[in-house]
Amino acid sequence: QVQLVESGGGLVQPGGSLRLSCAASGSVLKINTWGWYRQAPGHQRKLVASLTSGGSTIYSDSVKGRFTISGDNNNHTHSGLYLEMNSLKLEDTAVYYCNADDPTDDYWGQGTQVTVSS
Repeated sequence: QVQLVESGGGLVQPGGSLRLSCAASGSVLKINTWGWYRQAPGHQRKLVASLTSGGSTIYSDSVKGRFTISGDNNNHTHSGLYLEMNSLKLEDTAVYYCNADDPTDDYWGQGTQVTVSS
């Protein structure tokens, strides 16, 4: 089992920045891929960025160049996951979820609200 707890969400003006954190505990050594997803009202949950245990990253087109995913790399796994968000836009408003996948299970945090508003 893996437990994930997000923090760092809040209200920010367009153009501002936020840093989300995800604290991971439990069987983190089995995790292959870590990710941040978001879900806006009335929309499906979508991938924002992912990070493999080997350090490869993937970003959605909508956040490329603005968001950066990183982790506390310890023996090719992570105990913490981060999402640095810059140049935030109104359309970035959503609940952001931390995700971790191992060979048999898929884990989610409870989510943290990010609201971009003037």
